[in-house]
Amino acid sequence: MGNFKIGWAEESITPDKKIKLAGQFFERISEYAETPVTVTAMAVESCGENVKDAMLICSCDLCFIETDLITKVKELLEGKVIGLPLDKIIISATHTHTSHLYQSRGIDSLSNTSVLKRYLPELKYDEEEKIYNGTYGSDEVMTGEEAFLYLAAQIANSIANAWNSRNESYYSNQFGRAPIGMCRRVCYDDGSAKMWGDTNSINFTELEGGNDSGIELLYTFNETKKLSGVVINIACPSQVVEHRSFISSDYWGKVKILLREKFGNELYVLGLCSPAGDQCPRDMIRWQNPETPIDDPNIKRENYIERNADPSMFDIKGSWKVGKRIADEIIDVYDEISEIKDCLIFKHKCLRLDLPIRKVTEEDYNNSITALENYVRNNKKEEFNFEDNAKMHEYAGIVARYELQQSKEIQSIEIHVVRWDDIAIATNPFELFLDYGNRMRARSKARQTFLIQLACGSEMYLPTEKAERGSHYSAYVSSGIIGHEGGELLTEATVETINNFW
Repeated sequence: MGNFKIGWAEESITPDKKIKLAGQFFERISEYAETPVTVTAMAVESCGENVKDAMLICSCDLCFIETDLITKVKELLEGKVIGLPLDKIIISATHTHTSHLYQSRGIDSLSNTSVLKRYLPELKYDEEEKIYNGTYGSDEVMTGEEAFLYLAAQIANSIANAWNSRNESYYSNQFGRAPIGMCRRVCYDDGSAKMWGDTNSINFTELEGGNDSGIELLYTFNETKKLSGVVINIACPSQVVEHRSFISSDYWGKVKILLREKFGNELYVLGLCSPAGDQCPRDMIRWQNPETPIDDPNIKRENYIERNADPSMFDIKGSWKVGKRIADEIIDVYDEISEIKDCLIFKHKCLRLDLPIRKVTEEDYNNSITALENYVRNNKKEEFNFEDNAKMHEYAGIVARYELQQSKEIQSIEIHVVRWDDIAIATNPFELFLDYGNRMRARSKARQTFLIQLACGSEMYLPTEKAERGSHYSAYVSSGIIGHEGGELLTEATVETINNFW
C-alpha cells in the first residue's frame, strides 16, 4: 500500500484591486467580487515497483491559458520542488468571462490588435495599450503585467502545494447527468448559422449541434478513506454571467459552496471543461432575456416571448441554478458509491501535434482591408461601440491570419493523454466543438473518458466543417487558427494515443 498518492491545493486569484475582465468585445472593469476566483490543483503520483508516473492537473477560473503563462509557471517551479515533473503539468481554464485579463508576453505582431492599430490610427484604437498598461492608473486597476505575474505565482503555488501534500489515497470514478450545456449556434434555411441566433424566426431550421448532459466524475479519498476531492468534467463553459462587470467564478463557485456545505470546507473541487466550443448554459429554444439590459446586439430579441423555463442564464440567479443541478447530482452519485479503489495502472504521455492552419483566401483578405479602410473613411468618432468593435476584430483577424500564413503553414500544439486504470484523460488547447469530443469518447477503449479543452495553450475555436459552412463567430476563419482538417487530425491522434494505452 502507499504506492498511489494524491495531493490537493487551492489558491485564491481574487485580487485586492479592480481588474480588467477577459471576454466580450467591450471593456469591462470589475466593480466587486461576486464569488472568489481560484486555482485548484490535484497532484497524482503512481510510485509502485512496476509503474512510476505522475500528473499535475490545475483548473483556473480564467478565460484562457496562454503558453507564456505556462512557461512562467514552470520557470517559478523549476528546481524548487523536489521530484516535481514539470513535463507532467496540465493547466486548464474554466472559461469564465469574469476573471483576469492578463498580458500575454507572446503577443504576435500579427495579432488582431496590431492590425487594428495599423489600419485605424485616426480612431486612436489602442486596446493593447489600455489593457496592458492600465489606462485607469495602477492604483485603481491591476495592469496586465501585474495580473500575469500574480497569476503565475498563484498557479505555481497551487501546483507546488498539491505536490508537497501527496499522501496515500484511493478513488472512485463515477458517472452523473445534469442538463447544463446546450448548443448556441442557430441554423437558418439559407444555409447560414449564427451564434446566439434568434430561433423565433420563420427561417429557423435547427440547432447546429447536439449537447452532452453527461458528467464524468472522479471522487478521491485520503489514507483514512475520507472524501478529499471531486473531479468534475462537464461539456459547458462557465459563462452564465459572462457580460457582467464583477469578478466571478460563475457556476463553479456555486458548485464549491454547495458541495462544501455538504462535505465540509476541506473538500477540493476540480472543475474541468470538456469540448464545448459550440455550447453554452442557455436554452436557445426557450429563450429567457437578461434580467437587466446587456449591451450586446447578438442577444437582443425583437419578438421576445416570455417562456416558462430556466431563470435568466445571464444573471446570478441562473448561475445558482446551474451550480445546484451539478452539486445535487454529485451528492446523489456519492451516496451510491459502493467501492473505492487503489490505483494499479497509471501512464501519462505528453506529445506535440503539428496541425495545418486554416487558410484565408486572397479575396477575403482584400475585402477585409477594404472594410477597415471604409470604416475609417466614414466614421470619425473616437471610440467603437460593441457592434463596431466585434466587426472590426473580425476583419482585422482575417488580415492577421492572411499575413501569418505567408510564412507559416503548421501550428504545433501540446496535448496530454493519461491512463488511470480504466479511465482515460485527454487534453487539447482549443475551444473545441462538441462533435469532436463525442467522437473521441465513442471510439475510446477506456471505460470512462475525461476530455479537457482550453488546456496547455490558447488556440481559440476549432469548429466543425458544418459550422465553417454556416459561418459566423466561432466558425469564422478569424475565430481560430485551425480548421476542421486539423480537428480531424486531433481526433485521430487523441483516439490512437488513448487506445495504445490499452
